[in-house]
Amino acid sequence: MKRFFFLFAAAILTLAGCAPKDSSRLPRGKAEAGQQEAFEAWLKAEADAGQTIHSAMLLQHGKVIAERWMEPAAPDSAHVMHSVSKTFTSIAVGFAVSEGLLELDDHLVDFFPDKLPAELSDNMRAITVRDLLTMSCGHEAEHTNEIRYDESEPDWVKHFLSFPVERRPGTFFCYNTIGTYMLSAIVTKVTGEKIVDYLQPRLWEPLAIEKPYWKECPQGINFGGWGLYLKTEDMAKTGQMLLQRGQWKGKQVLPAEWVAEMSKCQIDNRPEGFDPATDTRPDWHQGYCYQMWRCRHNAYRADGAYGQYIIVMPEKDAVMAITAEVADMQVEIGLVWDYILPVL
Repeated sequence: MKRFFFLFAAAILTLAGCAPKDSSRLPRGKAEAGQQEAFEAWLKAEADAGQTIHSAMLLQHGKVIAERWMEPAAPDSAHVMHSVSKTFTSIAVGFAVSEGLLELDDHLVDFFPDKLPAELSDNMRAITVRDLLTMSCGHEAEHTNEIRYDESEPDWVKHFLSFPVERRPGTFFCYNTIGTYMLSAIVTKVTGEKIVDYLQPRLWEPLAIEKPYWKECPQGINFGGWGLYLKTEDMAKTGQMLLQRGQWKGKQVLPAEWVAEMSKCQIDNRPEGFDPATDTRPDWHQGYCYQMWRCRHNAYRADGAYGQYIIVMPEKDAVMAITAEVADMQVEIGLVWDYILPVL
């Protein structure tokens, strides 16, 4: 009888909203007039456009005001981040810089003297940490698949250092996922830890994010540019931390100076011969940051293939996290601007 009464009382407290709150979750807020309707209209517009959204979470003023998961996605399941992973590698670099373990002007070759080719070009010697962060290490094409799948050279760092560098580093933007892997390798070299482990006390624990899975190369280095798996709420927490200039629950987790640098335009990423009058991908031509992209509407984002987004909108004090499987990411984010932005 006592057990029955206890269970009954617990159920009443839950229904009354008095149940203990999970402190690891983001606070939930009430959507203002029109916001929930706009969120639903956005989901429908994405579906009508043939875009498959798996999950979405919208925050404003630090509180979740709309959220949705579509099967098989679920709140407690991690989703592949693809290149959203890059932003977390940039965060790891930021911590290492703040701790005096490396500097942005440090040269790549100095970290791996035992892996250098016999002939080393001036351009390869010139590559810095900053160049890797801004996708301007000097390659005219990225070599990720060549390095990843070439079994004749299993050492990815050594293989990267063997490729010719056609342009002067820092002068030419070329999206370069294996360059982000090199950032992961550098942080691993100076810390003695995989970046997923290095981030454990610095990011995962402060934000109450369960240590995630991150794929690694044959040498045990996290991929850096891809291969990270996170829950939607983990993405939203990270976006909110960046929106708050590195603060979380009153504590400075990531230096504000690093957040400012990693979220501002660092290099013009418009292709040669760019014509704005015929641009069909405007959110890809607003400038590149440190492993993040600038967007229209003075926003910035972490961005992963097939529609993974952490969109930070400072002017609206808002964050949106999305996981998806879409064919056209410009259509996806364009509908966010059409439906979500006006009601924030």
